[in-house]
Parts: sequence; structure tokens; C-alpha cells
Amino acid sequence: MQSLLFILQTAADLLAGIFLLRFLMQWARVPFRNPIGQFVVAASDWAVMPARRIIPGLWGMDLASLLLAWLVQLVYFMLVLALSGVAEGLAPALAGTLALVALIETARLFLYLIFGIVIITAIMSWVNPHAPMAPVLNALARPFLAPFQRFIPPLGGVDLSPIVLIIVLQLSLGLLAGLRLSLFAAG
Repeated sequence: MQSLLFILQTAADLLAGIFLLRFLMQWARVPFRNPIGQFVVAASDWAVMPARRIIPGLWGMDLASLLLAWLVQLVYFMLVLALSGVAEGLAPALAGTLALVALIETARLFLYLIFGIVIITAIMSWVNPHAPMAPVLNALARPFLAPFQRFIPPLGGVDLSPIVLIIVLQLSLGLLAGLRLSLFAAG
């Protein structure tokens, strides 16, 4: 059972991560004409294109991709409850709790996505700043690093804003974990 749950969680996180990356790329106005963008489009078009007929965008944001990431997490938690046998006989209020937990998990996954992008961008800036994927990763990281770069000047040519952003992301992940635990304790 543990192996099945691990496989389900990995598949759900990967699929939701692809939807979140598509949302992030469109929000940050990163062109999709690169290997990462082409992969994201190929892996998500089957669900995003039909969803866009029902779910319109808002202020240039791809809400269909965002909603699909949340739905993947919701279905995952429903499957976990069904497989564990806990869902039988529980009140309908559990549906609201599951929806909130799925929202928290989607936010957690989004923060981890930003975390990964920032770390890869920082490493690439030290190792190979002219790599073919560097402009894509820089464009994805820029909206999150820019607020910190306004207040934190480079020290000796080294940009410390990624370190501060990672600390903020870690604190945010801790808050989300506490919120999730409080939902499970209340539910």
C-alpha cells in the first residue's frame, strides 16, 4: 500500500507541477519556444486546451492550468482516502476540508517549483551563465527575485537575493505545513 501511495503522490505532484509551470511561464511571459516550454505544452495540452473552453483567463493568467493543478491534488487526496477506507461513512464536510488541503498542497508545490527554479538559476549563474536554458530560467526567477534585489545590493558582485528568497520560501512552507496540520486536527 505504501508503494502505491508513493507512486500516486509522485504522479500527482509531477502532473500538478507541469500545470503550475505552464501557469508560471504564461504569467511571467516566458516564451514557450524552448525545450522546457515545448515539454510543458506537450505534457499539458491534452487537459489545458479543453479546460480553457470552460475556464477563461484573467488578467493574462492561465486560470485553467492553475485549476487543473488544484484538481490533480484534490483527486489524489480523494484516491488516498478511498484506498485507505477512511472515506466510508465520513460527513460531507470532509469535501470542504479536502478542497482546502488540496489548495494548500498546490501552494506547497508552487513554492517548491519557485525554490527549484531559483536554486538552478543561482547555480547556473555561477557555473555557466550563458547556457541555452539560462534566459528561460532567469525569466522565471526574475519576478520573485526582483522585489528583494531592490533592497539588497550585490556584495562584491554576488547577488544575495536568492538566499533571502529561499529563506522566505522556507518560512512560507513551514506556515503551509502548520496550516495543513491544523486542518487535519480540526477535521
